[in-house]
Amino acid sequence: MIDVQESFRTRANWQLVNHPDIADRVNRLVHAARDKGDLVVWVLHTEPGTGGAFDPANGYVRLIDGLEPLPGEPIISKTSHNAFTTTNLQQLLTQHGVSEIVVSGIRTEQCCETTARVGSDLGYDVVFVTEATATMALAHWSIREEASVEEILADHRTLTAEQVAERTEYVLAGRFATIRTLDELAAVPVTS
Repeated sequence: MIDVQESFRTRANWQLVNHPDIADRVNRLVHAARDKGDLVVWVLHTEPGTGGAFDPANGYVRLIDGLEPLPGEPIISKTSHNAFTTTNLQQLLTQHGVSEIVVSGIRTEQCCETTARVGSDLGYDVVFVTEATATMALAHWSIREEASVEEILADHRTLTAEQVAERTEYVLAGRFATIRTLDELAAVPVTS
């Protein structure tokens, strides 16, 4: 579970997120993994000393409300886009005999996709659950960083969150990962 943290909800572009219910989606996947006896690993992105939303000193580098790791479920912090490079994730997976990883979290095209690619390069079978990822509209690279949400949306080059997610599936499928749905991985909850 990659970067499903409060840091993102403090930013103005959170209002453009495609899955504001990401905690519910991740919980569904987590419960299915636990039911199967699979290892659940929680990853948090940190940028120490920056003073921003990802600086642990500001208190936002914590799981989104509603997500509760069980005792024994590792919580690791990273400073790179992927969950492997600056962590002990690979050693942890090796210790537990893991050969397949299921990727979900925030941002679909950034930390989730990068983790999927690196995981594939490391030899893992990678399952990417786009429905259990979240992202926001993506501004064209030439737009200044201080652009408002309104300016980003007004630019015809901006990709919607749905377009970003779709493009991510296009580049991962058959190359780096297998795309699966929540329904395929998690039992559909019984309603009364």
